[in-house]
Amino acid sequence: MIVTPALADNNNGNWRTAWRWQRFLAPLYPTRLVKTWPDAHAAGDKAMIALHARRSADAIAAWHARHGGARLAVVLTGTDLYRDIDTDPAARRSLELAGRLVVLQELGAQRLPEAVRHKARTIFQSASARKTLDKPATRLRAVAVGHLREEKSPDTLFEAARLLRDRPDIFLDHIGDAIDPALARQAEETMAACPNYRWLGGRPHGEARRRIQRAHLLIHPSRMEGGAHVVLEAVVSGMPVLASHIDGNIGMLGADYAGYFPWNNAAALAALLAVCRDDSTYLERLRRQAAARAALFAPATECAAVRRLAADLLDA
Repeated sequence: MIVTPALADNNNGNWRTAWRWQRFLAPLYPTRLVKTWPDAHAAGDKAMIALHARRSADAIAAWHARHGGARLAVVLTGTDLYRDIDTDPAARRSLELAGRLVVLQELGAQRLPEAVRHKARTIFQSASARKTLDKPATRLRAVAVGHLREEKSPDTLFEAARLLRDRPDIFLDHIGDAIDPALARQAEETMAACPNYRWLGGRPHGEARRRIQRAHLLIHPSRMEGGAHVVLEAVVSGMPVLASHIDGNIGMLGADYAGYFPWNNAAALAALLAVCRDDSTYLERLRRQAAARAALFAPATECAAVRRLAADLLDA
């Protein structure tokens, strides 16, 4: 049984992770997705995988009270790792109650308290590979995918667009729902001031992937990430990424990746975009570095890891 605070109508990374893991497990074990636990079907549940230490804390505590922690795994998100476990008692308690902890990028375990770090394993998320498309050489189109909320740092993108508004050969597309109305107003103001910036609002996942595939690169300016699905979707589509220099991105792309900029530094992001447009050798270097990470995000690799986690829980 997989507890997820987000279901299909949220159209976010937590939901896609839960849905994908259910598909991986269903051929071997009856598997269901729930938002709260216990429920009417709780008596038949043999193991719990809970996404989000804070938002699923009630379900985690209820499971532990009834069954103990041996068959309980908690999957940690970016807000768990880089905010909530420092400030929220329920999130910290979830770490203690779980028999196993899962992080989604290779630096995540370092962020855990030392007393629970031995419980952790890394499972990289995955996406199906997409054909690398030829791109126009006369312009650079970058795409950012993330709902408009503070953790995703969309204001960095807005400011970079303003810094580049005199570059008619650099275009920025921005996909994401208006979670924060104030950020939505900023997006609209940026569109009015910058002809090279478009806020496209929320888009279905398939359309977002097609837009990633057709762009020259992905921009990912987040303040905190547990292992952003959109980053690996770009990588398996043969696209480089310009990403904020935070653990969640470094744990996906590698410490030696050349496409980082300091978090919240729009000038550095704008400068990197200009280099990508003006220096094809730099863009190709990023593409090669990203391609070298693609095997980490193969569906077969994630499927095997998720099935191993389930088997370990059921054998406990």
